[in-house]
Parts: sequence; structure tokens; C-alpha cells
Amino acid sequence: MALSPAGVAYAQGTTAPAGETQADDDDDDDDDGEAAAPAATGAGNAQMPASAMSADALGLAPLSRSSQDVPELVLGSADNDFAVNETDFVMRVGQAYRWRITSDGALEYKFHAPNFFRNIWFNQIVISDLELHMAGPPAWLEYDAKGTIQVQFNTVRPGNFDWWIEGLDGSQGMKGTITVVP
Repeated sequence: MALSPAGVAYAQGTTAPAGETQADDDDDDDDDGEAAAPAATGAGNAQMPASAMSADALGLAPLSRSSQDVPELVLGSADNDFAVNETDFVMRVGQAYRWRITSDGALEYKFHAPNFFRNIWFNQIVISDLELHMAGPPAWLEYDAKGTIQVQFNTVRPGNFDWWIEGLDGSQGMKGTITVVP
């Protein structure tokens, strides 16, 4: 299987710009005439694991001693309880981050990301200016009402991690990926 050079657009699961095609490499892998499987969405996938990607090539900010903000994740909205403003998040390994996860819908949301939680170092979780400091990861973040939970953490290991809202990750589509790249 021939791989084209990775770039930000390719890493995000989009197609190559017009005029760019992948040459046949005669690798005898019996794929002549067969359609290629669609690439998974998100920065990393089974074809390109996060550890094989470069944060610099993806255009992520350089490592910093100060915490960087992850784009806010908003669950639900005034007109759609199943809305999600972002699904895929990309971070650099070894960086400190602040991530605001907000419930804006009328449902109860249970945010799960167990493999991600096991591969980061939690500094604190902030809810209404109250801080929670832990020695281990939470099982999930639960929203019984509208509000924001800010998670402050350091990424430790590269990888592709799934996040989902319990019971709403099927046809409602409340799920996504978190990719941590070196």
C-alpha cells in the first residue's frame, strides 16, 4: 500500500487537493480495480496511528510551559439536545492543556473517555470555581444540568482515543476522537 505524504488535510480525513493523485506502486497487493476503504475521520486512525504523526507537521503550537486551551466541547444546544459543536480534537504529547466541556442541552450527559483519561496526568477539574484534585482518573464526567467542567491536564502518551456520551453515541452521534501526537 502506497502512502501519500501526510499533511494537515490528509490527517483530518479529507481528500487530496485537486490534481494530486497517488501513483500506482506495483506492490502486487491485489488491489487493482478495487475501491480503497474510506479513511477514518480524525487526525489518527488505523492506517496512520498517532505515534507516526508529527505535531509540527499538523501545525500544532510548539511545546510551552503554560497551559494551552483546547477548543471547547459543547454538548447539546437550545434547539437540539443531541448537537455537538466539535467531534475530533488533536493535542501534542507533553503539553499542559485546559479543556472546557459544557452541557447546553436539556438532557443528562455522561462524558466517557476512559482510555484518554488513563493516558494523561490530571492537574485538576474545576466546577463553578471549585477545584477537584485527584490521584487517578475519573470514571466519567456527568452533567445533570447545564454547566461547564474545566479539565486541566498534561498529555503523557500519544494515541487515538474515543470519547462518547453514554447512551447517545449511536444514531444521535454524540461521539468523537481525541488524538495525541508526538
